[in-house]
Amino acid sequence: MIDPVTAAALGIPSISTDSAKVPAVTSSQTAAANGMGTFADVLASVGESTIDKLNTAETAAIGGLRGDTGPREVAEAVMSAEQSLQIAIAVRDKVVSAYLEISRMAI
Repeated sequence: MIDPVTAAALGIPSISTDSAKVPAVTSSQTAAANGMGTFADVLASVGESTIDKLNTAETAAIGGLRGDTGPREVAEAVMSAEQSLQIAIAVRDKVVSAYLEISRMAI
């Protein structure tokens, strides 16, 4: 017969449920302590990165038309911008889908 796996059997100390000993920590404090931003900060960063890549691609395309930038650099910048835009659109679609699903929940 197989013995059930328990925390004590694995040598893991038990967790106290005394809430007076554990200070309340918000998600933003946890994120800041881990070196990560909040969800809003991450979304803002992704948006800013996408905009920067689109601007770089536009500048490279204009440089390519003027003859200042080679076709390889233009293609790389445009492909990078396209990939960033596709990721931003996918994230937007997931956020909208999650919002619609939450709005359908019964209270």
